[in-house]
Amino acid sequence: MSDALARPAAAGTSAPPRSNAVVAVLALAGIVVSLMQTLVIPIVPELPKLLDAPASDTAWAVTATLLAASVATPVVGRLGDMVGKRRMLVVSILMLISGSLVCALADSLVPMIVGRALQGLAAAVVPLGISILRDTVPADKLAGSTAVMSASLGVGGALGLPAAAFIADNWDWHVLFWTSAALGVVALLLVLVFVPESQNRSGGRFDLVGSLGLSAGLVALLLAVSKGADWGWTSGTTLGLGAAAVLILGAWGWWELKAKQPLVDLRTTAKTQVLFTNLASVALGFSMFAMSLVLPQLLQLPEQTGYGLGKSMLTVGLVLAPQGFVMMIMSAVSAGITKAKGPKVTLMIGALIVATGYALNIVLMSEVWHLVLVSCIIGAGVGFTYGAMPALIMGAVDPSQTGAANSLNTLMRSLGTSFASAIAGVILAQMTTDFGGYALPSENGFKVIMAIGAGAALLAFFLASFIPKRKAPAQLSVVEDAEEATPVKA
Repeated sequence: MSDALARPAAAGTSAPPRSNAVVAVLALAGIVVSLMQTLVIPIVPELPKLLDAPASDTAWAVTATLLAASVATPVVGRLGDMVGKRRMLVVSILMLISGSLVCALADSLVPMIVGRALQGLAAAVVPLGISILRDTVPADKLAGSTAVMSASLGVGGALGLPAAAFIADNWDWHVLFWTSAALGVVALLLVLVFVPESQNRSGGRFDLVGSLGLSAGLVALLLAVSKGADWGWTSGTTLGLGAAAVLILGAWGWWELKAKQPLVDLRTTAKTQVLFTNLASVALGFSMFAMSLVLPQLLQLPEQTGYGLGKSMLTVGLVLAPQGFVMMIMSAVSAGITKAKGPKVTLMIGALIVATGYALNIVLMSEVWHLVLVSCIIGAGVGFTYGAMPALIMGAVDPSQTGAANSLNTLMRSLGTSFASAIAGVILAQMTTDFGGYALPSENGFKVIMAIGAGAALLAFFLASFIPKRKAPAQLSVVEDAEEATPVKA
C-alpha cells in the first residue's frame, strides 16, 4: 500500500484556497461532538434524583453513549468510504442533534438513555473529518490539518467540562442538551456550506453480517468491562459476556477474512504500520484515561483527607481547561515534526511527554497549580500523539479505505480507555482510606494509577518503535506519487 495521500487534484474536490475553511469547519464539528463526552459529568451524581431512578440505572446514560459510539465508529467509517464521507458526516451530526433534542425533552430514564445513545452514534465525526482532509487538503498542509482535527477531540473534552459545570450550576439541566443541539445545528450548516464531497469511494456491497458480528462482539466486551465492577468480576453475567465476546469476535474475524468486501480489511490492519499504530493507540487510550479519572477526584476530595483539594466541579473544569489550548498549540508543533521526521517520531515523542507528565504527577499533586501543570504536560503529549496516529494510518492505506481505517484506530483508543476505567476502578476500590466512616480512594491508590498511566505511555513508545520508518506524507512529491504510489489492492 502506498504511503502517498490522495491529492485534491486527483480527488476532484476542494480547491486549495478553500482548504482553510474546510479545516476550521471540520475541527469545529469535532469539538462539538467531543463535548458530549463531558456534557453529563456535572450532573451524573444528580441523575437519580432528576430522573427518579436508581443510580445503577442512571449509569446507563453514560454506558449507552460508550456502546453506541463503539458500534457506530467502524460501521459509519466503512459507509463513508462506500457512499461518501461528507454524506455520513452529515448523518452523524444529525444523530447528535436528534439525541440532544431527545435528552433536552427528557424527564425520565428511558428517553435519556435513548438520547445519549443517539449522541454516541455521532462518534465517527472525527475519523470521518480526518479522512475528508486527506481528500481535500493540499499535501503541504495535510499534516497540520490532520493534527488540528485530531486535537479537536481533546479540546472539546477539556472546554466542555467547565462550560457544562457553569450551565448546570446556573440553569436547568436541560439547557445542557439544548445547547448541544444548537451547536450541532451550527456545525451541520457549516458542513453543508463549506465541506465538499470526496470522489474517493470504494463502492461495493455493505458487509451486513460483518457489521452485526462486530457490533455484537463489541457490545458484549464493553458491557463486561464497563459493568463488571457493578455486577462482580466473577459473576455469571460478566464471565458469560466475556466468553461471548471472545467467541463472537473470533467468528467475526473468520468471516471478515473470507468476505469479498469486508467491513474491516483485516489483511490491511495486519500490515506492520497499521498494526503497531493501532496497538500503540490502545496503550495511549489506556494511559490518557488515568488523567481524566485521577485529577478531578484529587481536586474534589475534601481537604481533610490530607491530599484532596476540596474544589467544586466548576473549578475542576477551569483547572483542566488550559489542557485543551495546549493540545491545539502542540498540534501545530507536532505537524512540523511530522513533516521533518515523519509521524512515527512524533508519536514516540508524544508518548514520552505523556509518561513524563504522569511521573511528575506522582510527586506534584498537593497544589492546584501542580495539577494545572501536569494536565498541560500530558495535554501536550496527547496533542502530539493525536496528530501522528491518523497520519500513520493514512500513510499505509488506500484513499478508498481511510474512513474505515481511521475509524478502527479511533475504536482502538476507545477500547484502551474502557479497559483503563475498569482497572482503575478495581484499584481505587481496593486501595481506600477511612474518612468519617466512608471509604475514599487513598493517596497511594491515585499514585498507583498514575504509575500505570506512565507505564502505558511507555508501552506505546515501545510499540511505536516497531513502526517502519517512512517518509512523512507531506514529503512525498507529486512526481513520486505518479511513479510509485499506484494503489495496491489488499
